[in-house]
Amino acid sequence: MKARISEIFKSIQGEGIYQGTPQVFVRFFGCNLKCVFCDTQLHAYEEKTIDSVLQDIESYSDYHSVSLTGGEPLLQVDFLAELTKILRQNNKITYLETNGTLYKNLEEIIDFIDIIAMDFKLPSSTGLGNFWLRHREFLKVALQKEVFVKAVIGKNTDLEDILESIVIIKEIKPDLYFILQPENPHEEILEDKLKDFHSVCSEQGINVKVMPQLHKKLGIR
Repeated sequence: MKARISEIFKSIQGEGIYQGTPQVFVRFFGCNLKCVFCDTQLHAYEEKTIDSVLQDIESYSDYHSVSLTGGEPLLQVDFLAELTKILRQNNKITYLETNGTLYKNLEEIIDFIDIIAMDFKLPSSTGLGNFWLRHREFLKVALQKEVFVKAVIGKNTDLEDILESIVIIKEIKPDLYFILQPENPHEEILEDKLKDFHSVCSEQGINVKVMPQLHKKLGIR
């Protein structure tokens, strides 16, 4: 069994509630979405076996968890199921970064995942249609493990999408952490919008945080 892997490397997690945590990143090639703000345009990959990926992971030390990222890792669910099973046997913490649309694939591996970082793909941010139904179903499965959600906030992001996100959070897990992530951490024009969205979420009792991407601020991988 092989998977299309773009890269495997060690760095710090730049997003979400585990920001600053050392991780080994396994970046899977390919995605089922084409968001206008995508910052991981992948153009090359290597077909790697399970043993090869495990060997690369084991070449690193002193890290908290293995981040399974992309692209969208759940597209290669058969490989991911076998990999996460072995990682669990090896007492590794597995951290899944996902666009939150492939809930049936998540069901196949949920037993071997520890932490899930799920994106709300807001229509006004992505330039795509809405995925609210898929996000609902995905979170229902993800709740078996530790999970938080984040959303990219850009100049086109509208309040309606934030309000719909709040509805889903309240419906599925009211104390879920909701991370508002500015599309560009250096763009001051978003500050007022982020403040407004944060206030709306707070008024609704949501655990909300504004967190720019740390790795971009630091200029690291």
